[in-house]
Parts: sequence; C-alpha cells; structure tokens
Amino acid sequence: MKAVRFHRYGGIDVLGVEDVAPRPLGPHDVLVRVRAAGINPGEAKIRTGALHDMFPASFPSGQGSDLAGTVTETGAEVTGWAPGDPVLGWSWERSSHAEYVAVPEDQLVRKPDGLPWAAAGALYVAGSTAWAAVTAVDPRAGETVVVSGATGGVGSLAVQLLRLRRANVVAVASARHQDWLESQGAALVVYGSGMEERLRRATEDDGGSTAHAFLDFHGGDYPKIALSLGVPPHRVNTLDHGAAAALGTRSQGSAEGTDRAVLAELAELTAAGRIEVPISRTYPLTEVRAAFTHLEHDHPLGKTVLLPDADPAE
Repeated sequence: MKAVRFHRYGGIDVLGVEDVAPRPLGPHDVLVRVRAAGINPGEAKIRTGALHDMFPASFPSGQGSDLAGTVTETGAEVTGWAPGDPVLGWSWERSSHAEYVAVPEDQLVRKPDGLPWAAAGALYVAGSTAWAAVTAVDPRAGETVVVSGATGGVGSLAVQLLRLRRANVVAVASARHQDWLESQGAALVVYGSGMEERLRRATEDDGGSTAHAFLDFHGGDYPKIALSLGVPPHRVNTLDHGAAAALGTRSQGSAEGTDRAVLAELAELTAAGRIEVPISRTYPLTEVRAAFTHLEHDHPLGKTVLLPDADPAE
C-alpha cells in the first residue's frame, strides 16, 4: 500500500509517499481501507521535531491519527465489525495517512449514512479536542465565551458546540472568515495588535468585562489576556500546557476527549446537520506536501483532508 513516511525531522520537504506493508492484524484489530484522513497542526510539529520531548518520532515515521473508511478484514476475535462496514475513528500509531490502516476494534465507530467521507475522516482530533475544551469550561446558556483560533479545525467545532449550549461566542479570527462566523451566530474580533482592549470592548457590559469563559486554540498571550479580562482560571482552557501550568488554567484536549461515545455523538450531530465540519481543501495522498503547505501557511477555515481512495468524488 501507499503510505506517508518521513525519515528525519524537517520541513514539508521531508514528507514522501512510499510502498509499505500494512502491519499484521492482532486478534482484536481491524483493517480499514482509508477513504479520508484529516491532517493536523500537531502532526506538523511532530514532523519538525518541535514536540520531540513529548512525542518523539522513530524513523522511518508514519503519520496521521484521523481516519474514515471501510472495513476490509478483521482479526480472529473481532465480533463487532465485518468487511464492508463504514467506520470512522483514530490511530495512535501515526499510521492513518495511508491507503490502509490497522487499528484496534475499540478505536472505531460506525459512520452514519448522512456523514460525508471527508467530514468523517476529519472529525476525531479536532472534535475530541473541541469537546474536551468546551466541557472543561462548562458554559451555560447566555454566558459569553471568547474563542481564540476560532476558525481552525478545533476552533470551528468549538464555536458550534458552544452555540448548541446557547452560549454567546466572541470569536478571535481573520476578517476573511467573518461570513462563516456570523452564520454560526458568533461575533468576530479580528486578531492583531491591541487585542486585549478590543476584546474588553467586545465583552463589555455596564462598564466592565462580562467574559465568563475563554477557550484558547492559538497560544501566545491569550491565556494571560483571558485572566486580564477577569475570567477565573478554572474557566480558561488553553492547548498551551506550559502556560496552563504557569497560570493555573485548564488544559484539556484530545486525550481527555478521546471516547467512542463522544466521537459517535459528534458524528451523529454532523450527519444531522446540527454542526458542520468545514473542509477547506482535499488532496490525494500523493499531494501530502501540498496539503501541509496549505495547512501551515494559508490559515484555512476548518480542516484539510487527504483522500487516499482512488475515487475521492464519492
């Protein structure tokens, strides 16, 4: 099969697509023919070596956690899946950016009929992270929640999950995504210098800030800005673990949100049209370098997705 590989840390140019054999199935494993696999900023950081202390790569390294596809083979003791079943799920072996992937049976859920392949293949990392972050700050109806990085893969889902809870959303993002944010009922604050003062004005009521919670999917100064707005530390969630440790905020992410029931619910919400997974662009597996160039340099709305299947139009 074809699979993405890199043999050393580096930029996008170290990525390649090689012929490799799928790993042998264990008794509780399932082999999935991959129809769609989302790509994520964390994978780019692993590839560069920026996360070596936390997530070291062993070379040659595969890549990818998100996946959706059809079951083609099952291990001897698998009873819940059969060839032909449409599934989505995740790999913890950095292996989903490939034509086939072997995963344990309990890392898959059934794909609803109304869920497009690209959305299904982009849902795990962003969805579990957004779910965990929203749950961590426990928004209530009518409260104001600020979201930085509001139109990335994670942020775009978090905005929608907050609106399902009837929270008011103040979204920090690029002006070019204003139409999408407004369609979701979120108020845009354009990122850039003077951000703290603009957020203060955007959340102001009777002369004081009324920001009740803050979700940071960008990092940098945003956790400090959240506290300066008067948001209690336990209602600030950032993906910057160092900042969270230093400031006493929460830092819940995909690890805390990884749960088959959560993924199944997100899939059903998407299939029913209650939330959407914005897809910026899709690429064949062989264009993995172009896909990561788009992700890392174009600040796209939502997700970028690889389509290993020979007929990605379906």
